[in-house]
Amino acid sequence: MRFKIFPKRWQSIAAVVAALAVVGFVGLRGATADRQANPPANVKVMPSSYPGAHHGYSAMIKQVVPAVANISSTKMVKEQTGQIPDDLFQQFFGNQFGFGGQGRQFNMVPNQPQEQRETGTGSGVIVTPDGYILTNNHVVEDASEVQVTLHDNRQFKAKVIGTDPRTDVALIKIDATNLPTLTLADSSKVEVGDIVLAIGDPFGVGQTVTQGIVSATGRSLGSQIEELENFIQTDAAINPGNSGGALVDDEGHLIGINTAIVGNSGGNVGIGFAVPINVAKHDMDEILAHGKVDRGYLGVSIENVTPALAQAFHTTTAGALIGDVTPGSPADNAGLKQGDIVTELNGQAVPDRDQLRFRIGTMDPGTKVNLKVLRNGNPMNVSITLGNFPENEEQASNSNSNSGQPSSGLSGVSVQALTPEIARSLKIAPQTRGVAVSSVSQSSAAFEAGLQEGDVIMEVNRQPVSTVGEFDRAVSATPKGSPVLLLVNRGGTTTFIAIQ
Repeated sequence: MRFKIFPKRWQSIAAVVAALAVVGFVGLRGATADRQANPPANVKVMPSSYPGAHHGYSAMIKQVVPAVANISSTKMVKEQTGQIPDDLFQQFFGNQFGFGGQGRQFNMVPNQPQEQRETGTGSGVIVTPDGYILTNNHVVEDASEVQVTLHDNRQFKAKVIGTDPRTDVALIKIDATNLPTLTLADSSKVEVGDIVLAIGDPFGVGQTVTQGIVSATGRSLGSQIEELENFIQTDAAINPGNSGGALVDDEGHLIGINTAIVGNSGGNVGIGFAVPINVAKHDMDEILAHGKVDRGYLGVSIENVTPALAQAFHTTTAGALIGDVTPGSPADNAGLKQGDIVTELNGQAVPDRDQLRFRIGTMDPGTKVNLKVLRNGNPMNVSITLGNFPENEEQASNSNSNSGQPSSGLSGVSVQALTPEIARSLKIAPQTRGVAVSSVSQSSAAFEAGLQEGDVIMEVNRQPVSTVGEFDRAVSATPKGSPVLLLVNRGGTTTFIAIQ
């Protein structure tokens, strides 16, 4: 690079310009300093040392995050070996070997189950100074080893004290003292619109804090996530790894244990769920006292009262409809019957089946409860002493039957006679009377109402049916504009379905 030397006369001019610039700059700085020292009366100047200049939740978060830990669990699972999936094999080799789309077998140890180590990560909340930690059951379920990493990077082996799969709550313990803890709030006082913060270790990237509001309370998804659901819903970002972490209010008090998200991608879409801390604390107290969580038990299958069912039963859509009563159960002993609609529990309205299920499930066995029910449209009171929820109560399962001759009594539905062989295949009692559903058109109102292949229709409009002819006549006798009310046996459990 070449430099040009200015002639002397230009050098003199340049010197004068530079001097003027220096004088102007110094004057400007002086004027600015003078304005800062003596601002106009209507202008407020905030010094950089102003204590309130830093807004947000940082002060509170510094107190809260040390009580949220990372949890790593390890379990051994058996996996099939000896076969490469078709798509993976062809991704590298194509179909040049002429396997016709079949996976390739390696017969060193063909298809022999082998144990594989599987690890997972989640979060937990320290609730006592001596090391008790609340988390989710699914974080530590079936784990052979659980390791806890604290905020200060200390690591401990943890012992699983007890779990409650029905609410997805677990209590674990580490051998430590003087640990930071969170103050437990009263989650029954949480309201929609409250500001909340979610704290955990999403995707294993490290402790993370997100902020949002309470989107809903008492949220249930029809037991799609847990058996007993009464979630706090929030739009604070909750992602995989946040499970078991803290949901706190704007004062840092613990209101919930983060447990689930909704989203096809597996990531946050603004719909997250937390188990209310009142529920988690109840589980913790039960585990510490008894080593497990005992829950109240009625012994009924229940369903929501849909508009069609309400019309058929001549009632409103509020309440829980009893579809089946377990013989010998507290409900059976108290005289509850199939078709009763529970509208109140201990003087409080029962809006739907999920609330009845949750409220009974959070009571202790031996508790006396008073139910208000509608039977054939007539109100009555029933007093029941709750039993202890069975450890291995089987859930109803769906089955398929063999196809039979079509029936035109109900549009889109084909039924056939129920033989002892069909009853056995559908896992129902051989003395059951009714007709078996052999097919349901997906375009039919019956399909929309929930009728399935393999269902056994025992009643039509509260009248028993034992043959295809009785079924057709009962359906045909339904008044125009009224729903067809079916009593259906599905895998041994009965339920009502109303088809408009």
